[in-house]
Amino acid sequence: MLETVFLNHILSWIVFTPVIGIIVLFFIPKEKTRALQWVSVLATFIAFVLSAILWYRFQPSSAEMQAVEYATWIPQFGIGYSMGVDGISMPLVVLTTLLSFLAAVASFSIKERIKEYYILYLLLVTGMLGVFVSLDLVLFYVFWEVVLVPMYFLIGIWGGARREYAAIKFFLYTLLGSVVMLLGILALFFKGGAETFNMLELGAKNFGLQFQIIVYLALFLGFAIKVPIFPFHTWLPDAHVEAPTAISVLLAGVLLKMGAYGILRISYSIVPNGALWFALPLAILGLINIIYGALVAMAQKDMKKLVAYSSVSHMGYVLLGIAALTYMGFNGAVLQMFNHGIITGALFLLVGVIYDRAHVRQIDGFGGLARTMPIFAGVMSFSCFASLGLPGLSGFIGEFFCLVGAFKPNAALSMDFAFKAIVIASASGIVITAGYFLWMLQRIFMGKENEKWKKLPDISGRELFTIIPLMILMLLIGIWPRLLVDVMNPTIIRMVDFVASLAGGK
Repeated sequence: MLETVFLNHILSWIVFTPVIGIIVLFFIPKEKTRALQWVSVLATFIAFVLSAILWYRFQPSSAEMQAVEYATWIPQFGIGYSMGVDGISMPLVVLTTLLSFLAAVASFSIKERIKEYYILYLLLVTGMLGVFVSLDLVLFYVFWEVVLVPMYFLIGIWGGARREYAAIKFFLYTLLGSVVMLLGILALFFKGGAETFNMLELGAKNFGLQFQIIVYLALFLGFAIKVPIFPFHTWLPDAHVEAPTAISVLLAGVLLKMGAYGILRISYSIVPNGALWFALPLAILGLINIIYGALVAMAQKDMKKLVAYSSVSHMGYVLLGIAALTYMGFNGAVLQMFNHGIITGALFLLVGVIYDRAHVRQIDGFGGLARTMPIFAGVMSFSCFASLGLPGLSGFIGEFFCLVGAFKPNAALSMDFAFKAIVIASASGIVITAGYFLWMLQRIFMGKENEKWKKLPDISGRELFTIIPLMILMLLIGIWPRLLVDVMNPTIIRMVDFVASLAGGK
C-alpha cells in the first residue's frame, strides 16, 4: 500500500526531496559543517536514486505522459498541480538529479556561510526539477521563477570579485524574459477561453496564426535569454566566471537546457504554427550561436570563460536540430542537451580543480602541467575531446544528429536549400571548436614546465568522484546512444508528426 502511494507520487518526491533537506538544515547549527554538507548531499542523492527508479519504470515504447500526478490547486482559474514526464523530459530529470548530486559534493570547497549556501542550493535544485515535470503553465512559471532567486544569491554572495555585477545582470536579463513570457502565458489562457493553464489541454486548441506568432515571440524571449541565444547571451560569461564551481556546473548543465526545453514543450506543442513560421530564423540564430560562440571562445585567455562561450556555441546545435522539425533533428537536440550537460559540467568541475590550487585560470600562466598533474591532464583531455566531438564520445553523436537532421528539413518547411546552406556553414564550428580546445590543452599541459606550479597536488579522490560518473556517461552514450534515443524517439515522432501535419507536411 505504502509502496503504491509512493510510486504514484514519485515525481513529487523527486522534486521536493531537496525541500525536505532544507527543513533538516534549519535544525542543524551552522557550526556543524560536516552535518550540513552530508545532509545536502544525501538529499540530492535520494532525488537521484528516485529519478533512477523512475527511469527504470518508464515505458520507452509509449509517447504518452507517464507518472502523471494531478491535484486541484486554484480551481477558479483552472490552475492545477499537474506533473508528468515523457521521452523529452525524462532524460533531463535524470541529468538534473545527477549533476545536482555531484555538484553538492563539489561544493565541499565552500568555506563561508555553508548553511545558507546549501539551503539556497537545494531550493535551486527543486526549482530546476519542477520546470522539467510541470504540465501546468502556472506551475511551470512558478518553478521557473524559483530558480531565479537562489541563483542570484549563490552568484552574488559566493562568487568572484565581480559577483554583484554578474548576479544583477543575470537577474535583470532573466526577469525581463520572464515578465514577457508571463504575458504570453496569460494570452494563451484568455484566448483559450479562460478555462485552463494545462499544457496538454491548451495544445489541443486551435489558435489563429497571427495570435500564435505573437505568443511565440513572447515566449521566445524568455526561452532565448535562458538558452542563451545571440544577442541575449551576454549575461552568461559574466555569471559563469564569477559563480562558484558547483553553481557554474548547474548553470551550464541544467539552466541552459530550461530554455531549449521550453521551446519544445510549450512553443512547439501549444503554438506550433508560430514555431513553423519562425523555423528558419531559429536555424539562423543557431548558426550564429555556433560560429560566434566558437570564435569568441578561441579568443579567451581565461579557462572558465572559454568553456562558457563554448556553451553558447554548443547550444546552437540544439537550436538547429529543433528548427529542422525532423525525427533525427529533434533526437539530436535532446541528445545534445543531455550530452552538453554532462560534458560541460565535467569541464567546469575540472576548471574548479585547477583554480582551487593555483587561484588563477589564465591559460598562458601554465605550461607543462601534464608532468605535475598527470591524472588531471588525462581527465581534462578526455572531457575536452568529448566536447569537441570526437567520434566514440557523446559530444559527437548529438552534433551529428542535429546536423544530419537539419540537412534535409521537414517537408512542411519547404526550405531545403536554406537549411543545407546553414548546415554546411555550421559544420565549420566543429573545426573551430577542435582548434580552441586543442590550443588550450597544448598551452596548459605541454611545453616547458612552469616552476611556479611544480608542487601542485594532482586531482583528489573526492574530485575524481564528481567527474568519473560523467566520463562514463560520455563514453557509454558515445558508443550506445540508444540508451537515450529509445526513450526519446516515440515522444519525438508524435510531436514532429503533430506539428508537421498542421502545415500539410509529413
